[in-house]
Amino acid sequence: MSSFRPGRLVGILVGTVLILGLGVYGPATLLGPLPAVTAAVVAPAASSTAPTPPALSANGASAMAVLTATTSDASGATPSAPVSDPIAAAGTPEALPMASIAKVVTALVVLDAKPIVAGETGPTVTLTAADFQTYLDYDKAGARTVSVFPEEQWTELELLQALLLGSSNNHADSVARWAFGSVDAYVLAANAWLNDHGLKDTAVVDATGLHDASAGTATDLAQLAGLAATNPIVATMLGSPSSALANRRGVENTTSFLPNEGITGISRSYTDAAGVCFLFTAKVSDGDSSFTFSGAYLGEPTYDALTADLTGLMVSARAGVGQLPVLAADAAYGTFESAWGDTASAVVGVSRTRYTWQAATPKAATVTLKDFATARKGANVGQVQLTVAGEDLSAALKLDQSIADPGVGWRLLHPVLMITALLNQ
Repeated sequence: MSSFRPGRLVGILVGTVLILGLGVYGPATLLGPLPAVTAAVVAPAASSTAPTPPALSANGASAMAVLTATTSDASGATPSAPVSDPIAAAGTPEALPMASIAKVVTALVVLDAKPIVAGETGPTVTLTAADFQTYLDYDKAGARTVSVFPEEQWTELELLQALLLGSSNNHADSVARWAFGSVDAYVLAANAWLNDHGLKDTAVVDATGLHDASAGTATDLAQLAGLAATNPIVATMLGSPSSALANRRGVENTTSFLPNEGITGISRSYTDAAGVCFLFTAKVSDGDSSFTFSGAYLGEPTYDALTADLTGLMVSARAGVGQLPVLAADAAYGTFESAWGDTASAVVGVSRTRYTWQAATPKAATVTLKDFATARKGANVGQVQLTVAGEDLSAALKLDQSIADPGVGWRLLHPVLMITALLNQ
């Protein structure tokens, strides 16, 4: 006859729990995955080198922007890709009268409406009695003109050459009327174009810029200079101004100013309301490397003042532009800490340098860090991406110290962390 023994049952249950526990505990701690490291994004230490900023003018308003490559076909259509934000500005942020810079708007808006294929001249335009009268009116008023006659035929390219290089006020009105039917219709189209291209603080009321209500901010107009310089038709005109109307009556190039400083003028003008205004691009070179930027000066009191200000800007450009480690090797963009106390950093493995202006402040970096538990020194643990001077750059992040397996002892003494890591898989 058998009898029930409670102690024996308890012993069996305890033994079963221990066996099962050891069956889970052993594999989970000794063979299971380790808990992932804790990752944090950090900002690298700032460079100790003080950058040389652009030396802009305290007169009126001025600004400069990096001239970036934009996608465009062979027509005269203005690229729709945004130009980079200005990297420096000085003077008033308010819109100021822009004088003949308004003619650059006229040229770009007309080329958008009536594109010219690169290497061609566009359609032939027969000038009217109204175009001749416009010429007479501006000439009588002492405004800059290029002479025309009724029934004379001009190609679109010739009209634009007279407009941009000769700063001809009568050609501004004539090409606006030809492309849009009237100057008023052109003004509506031009302001829509400005808004579409992000130049929201600039507006025109005429095609010439003689009206002081045709006004813009220096930051907008520095970007307008970039749009003009990357337009293939405009760029060709500026690159060979002596060929303008060579077979007709010639056009004096009004845009050129301080070319020996590396400056290419796009528009240079003066009115009583606007003062001296200048739209341009400039280049700094070192061997095979070059850096090009666009700029705008509004409200300069005299051409001597403009000369002094532009000369100072180019001195600062030659001092401030160089091969710069935008993403410097060993700069840390992340840190890691393991549950067992090992620490390491995610650092730039290979430096990314650009020939650019040190004063071009990068936008906040986007950092992606990988999940891992252990990794050797030099392992790829993430990526950093940033935009500087309108250019997107990226670099792989490497581990600067190994994070190794903590060993059997740590595993056995931390069953909760080990089992949690197993369950999180």
